[in-house]
Amino acid sequence: MAAMRFIVCGRVQGVFYRASTREQALALGLRGYAKNLPDGRVEVLAVGPTSSIEALERWLWQGPAAARVEHVLGEPCEERELDGFHTG
Repeated sequence: MAAMRFIVCGRVQGVFYRASTREQALALGLRGYAKNLPDGRVEVLAVGPTSSIEALERWLWQGPAAARVEHVLGEPCEERELDGFHTG
């Protein structure tokens, strides 16, 4: 198991980015969360197999149709005990 924290920049709030990320993460068998940050970015924490996290990272660069992703910054983090994948 691995854990990664991503910060997604661009037009990513108000475009169903968090809900779409949740769908993708659950389809990939990941646990974690996607939440809006006060500055307009989205924070995503993903815990699970490395290959699934890598697949989610590729998807984060696209996002849903209305999103306009400018940058995705990822960094390894400490694995946490999480149930499911939540939006906040």
